[in-house]
Amino acid sequence: MGSGTEGTRGGWSRRRFVGALGGAAAVVAVPAPAAPPAQRPRRAARPAAASTTRTSAAPRPLYLGTYTSVDGGGTGIGLATYDPATGAITGTGTLTGVADPSYLAVHPDGRTLYAVNERPAGSVTAVRLSERRILGSRSTGGAGPCHVSVHPTGRWLLSANYTSGSVAVHPIDASGALGERTALATHSSPAPGPGQQGPHAHQFVTSPDGGHVLAADLGTDTVYSYRLDPARGTLTEVAQAHTGPGAGPRHLTFHPGGRYAYLANEVGDTVAVCGYEPATGRLTIGEPQSTGSAAGTTNYPAEFLVTADGAYAFLANRGDNTLARYRVEAAGARLRLLDTVPVHGDFPRQIAFSPDGRLLFAANQRSGTVSVFTVDRDSGELRLAGEPFASPVAVCALPL
Repeated sequence: MGSGTEGTRGGWSRRRFVGALGGAAAVVAVPAPAAPPAQRPRRAARPAAASTTRTSAAPRPLYLGTYTSVDGGGTGIGLATYDPATGAITGTGTLTGVADPSYLAVHPDGRTLYAVNERPAGSVTAVRLSERRILGSRSTGGAGPCHVSVHPTGRWLLSANYTSGSVAVHPIDASGALGERTALATHSSPAPGPGQQGPHAHQFVTSPDGGHVLAADLGTDTVYSYRLDPARGTLTEVAQAHTGPGAGPRHLTFHPGGRYAYLANEVGDTVAVCGYEPATGRLTIGEPQSTGSAAGTTNYPAEFLVTADGAYAFLANRGDNTLARYRVEAAGARLRLLDTVPVHGDFPRQIAFSPDGRLLFAANQRSGTVSVFTVDRDSGELRLAGEPFASPVAVCALPL
């Protein structure tokens, strides 16, 4: 996922090959869709954690994505547990029979895990967690699926085909198994951006209001908004938002208030604050701003996270090998870059919070490790929680 330029080397897509190769505060502002809500009197700092639920002492499950078709890769979905208090990870085995599970998502009821199979003939696979049983796979209708998410209703699986630049929808039945694809939308317009040979859909997610699903496409420098028919699972495009030429939008994360989102631009090494209109699904992309990467460093920002209380945002920087910490201001309309911390690994491809928000997990692709950080409840500061855990070609870490 380096430059996003399509091509192959030894059977690898360009995005996989690049992934396998070995200050002062800044303010990000956005042209809001409407004037932001009036500022309320400042209150005491709220916890940055995603929940006030007490941390259980019992180990929690952790699932690890990898590539199975590369030298040094895994043999399936990695199985592990973590201590919710200390972040210590213990490996417990591997679920084999799932090819190239590079991105993972879980059903809202917690019973079923979904994985992309990032191959030329792309597919998605469902796994019943209690039995560690594969429920089956379905074609995504495209090549190189790299992202998967579950609609909040639990009825639809959303996937993004990177190589072919399309997004797909599959129905989910009561057992968690997948049905035949109900929609496939290819990003044929606008034309590819500078240095790109075609569209490259990198993410497909649901807006906080549930009314729209949005796809970030690195190849066309566009975020597409669709309306998802809740009964039929079909897609209708309703809006497009365009970055500057060559920005390469990769990953979008919404503020919990539902009116703003934060966009990581992989190729341009920038971030942007976006205004979002729930009624129309329209996104308004703000000016590009700093990722915190060091001058002269070749860096590809990967994934954004926002704390559940909306106080802080974190960005994974591949190349700079840091995690950037931002303070969220003006009800979500501004990000202020506070600092960066070393990720203690190489090429952090993906990051995720534990369900209670106390821990942040970073999957480091090139070093084959997962780093765990504690998240300070008041300041959002990150502190490494022990030595990183070895996991072959770690490209996704999903703590439950």
